[in-house]
Amino acid sequence: MVTSLRLQLITALTMTFTMLVLLVLALPGYAHADYAGAVKADQKSVKQGIKKPSYSPYAGRGFPTQVYWGDTHVHTDNSLDARGFGVTIGPEEAYRFARGEEVVTSSGMPFKLSRPLDWLVVSDHSDGMGAMKEVIAGNPNLLKDPQVRKWHEAFREGGEAAFNATMEVINAFSQGKVPAVILDKTFQQTVWDDYIEIAERFNDPGTFTTIIGYEWTSTEKGNNLHRNVLYRDGGERARRVVPYTTAESFNPEDLWKWMRRYEETTGGQVLALAHNGNMSNGIMFPVERNPATGKPLTKGYAAERIRWEPLYEVTQIKGDGETHPLLSSDDEFADYETLALGNLNLTVPKKNSMLQYEYAREALKNGLKLATKLGTNPYKFGMVGSSDTHTALAAVEEDNYIGKHAGTEPTPDRWNHPMAKFAGRQYEGYAMASSGYAAVWATDNTRKALFDAMKRKEVYATTGPRMLVRFWGGWDFVEADAQSRLPAEVGYAKGVPMGGDLSAKPKDVSAPTFLVAALKDPYGANLDRIQIVKGWLDNKGKTHEKVYNVAWGDTHRRKRDLQGKLTPVGNTVNVENATWANTIGDPELITTWRDPDFDPKHRAIYYARVIEIPTPRWTAYDAKRFGVQLSKEVPMTTQERAYTSPIWYTPE
Repeated sequence: MVTSLRLQLITALTMTFTMLVLLVLALPGYAHADYAGAVKADQKSVKQGIKKPSYSPYAGRGFPTQVYWGDTHVHTDNSLDARGFGVTIGPEEAYRFARGEEVVTSSGMPFKLSRPLDWLVVSDHSDGMGAMKEVIAGNPNLLKDPQVRKWHEAFREGGEAAFNATMEVINAFSQGKVPAVILDKTFQQTVWDDYIEIAERFNDPGTFTTIIGYEWTSTEKGNNLHRNVLYRDGGERARRVVPYTTAESFNPEDLWKWMRRYEETTGGQVLALAHNGNMSNGIMFPVERNPATGKPLTKGYAAERIRWEPLYEVTQIKGDGETHPLLSSDDEFADYETLALGNLNLTVPKKNSMLQYEYAREALKNGLKLATKLGTNPYKFGMVGSSDTHTALAAVEEDNYIGKHAGTEPTPDRWNHPMAKFAGRQYEGYAMASSGYAAVWATDNTRKALFDAMKRKEVYATTGPRMLVRFWGGWDFVEADAQSRLPAEVGYAKGVPMGGDLSAKPKDVSAPTFLVAALKDPYGANLDRIQIVKGWLDNKGKTHEKVYNVAWGDTHRRKRDLQGKLTPVGNTVNVENATWANTIGDPELITTWRDPDFDPKHRAIYYARVIEIPTPRWTAYDAKRFGVQLSKEVPMTTQERAYTSPIWYTPE
């Protein structure tokens, strides 16, 4: 009935419009003199280079209108640990897989994405890049070193010996005890040249972009301070300087110096993003002293950090890094894919006192405090998700999860097979998260456009689903703005996008307003809710946080209570069959929101968190497909999510 009435209305309006046009065209002289004059005026404008105002609302836009999906963190057989764990496929397969082709995994299994990604960073470890392949193959120049020969023999033996050798290699790098032959500059340059040649060959601007990059792997004493370095440049510049390694320094400040030298030497541009900090054991986001030097943090440290590290990897396979339930006790969604065992090699167990220096939300709040102390906010970062896969394949959908490394590719018992063992402790296989991807709002799919969007932090993270999320902050958004089918028009006209800074507060405005919109992944689940997370610094120098439910599905049956809490969306998951139904939640949510607790004297950050309805976790899909029974402690459902980059408010 509704469709029929709509068609009748459209038909009537079309007929009316047609009659008006015919009437106007019938007026004396219109079809000849006036129309001819208009044509001559248009021709004159074209000759003079004057653009005529467009009827099309899509013409002449200067802001990004499309999100591009990718992964900043993929390891191939060029990475020492990945090759040691058994991955035998390289960058070529990584790129082919990401652009939508079917490939065969290291374990011999055909694998394919549900749909292609738009871009990819193959980020193999700079330390010993390509060396493990040569160690296993028996490169005579490398085998001159006794330690390397021992590893080679262990890999030839296979099984437990090969696994233990891989652990030894990882520990050697974390202790700075890597054999010199593996770090030979000539060897490194040869590998780097090949690496870049492959990236150049697969780069197809506008269709599929290969961003050149690597991972700098600082793991001193087992504490994870890894950074991924991304280039705006093509191979001509990138190959002129080999990647920085921890053989030269474990200190991130020295990496930043290398980045500056690279730009000065080549005229190119690079940026870095910190690896999720849940295995740094409290040193990823210091607030008092630089853990690498023991010296107090300075204005120079703050300025250099945010100059070179505009992004942060907030979610990945080894756990989610937004917040921790002990840090955000009032946040009912804080305990999501939490993995807080200790440092990377599990030699030092986690202490609760470390947590505040490891998670994104706390770092964003502490950044407000440091800005008042140092004059610069070192933690003014945007947020992306990425996989950190060591399989060469960026597959993180729950029903299409490849695993952490080649030894954890799909098998009936991978849930119960440790991801890794160190010092008598282990990462449980089922504890790995199928996460995540990076979403970039860019003007086009090229290295330059994607890099520039990352620099301005117009990016967001998801745990795997490709939901569309937009977020703007300003001072005069109104309820009607959420009714627009082109929210970006009003968003950019009235405010700043995710990653931006609110303009100075107008005198006649009481609080900032925000426009936020989310659209479900077309292959995925409906949306439970949109939340805005606020952090602020009070007049006494203490930080606070609050999570606001601002839009939600099923509004006919769900209400907020007096404390702002929202009734649960429900759960349609059938764990046994690994299915769910989109009969709850909404496919789209959009709203405007005004901060009810705003104080113009308080520095603040705001970001949006979008949460899906419950769906089966990868463990449920494994149980169904392999016909196995998992232990009761294994989580079988999940509520996947997205995190936008923040918007900052600074008092005048």
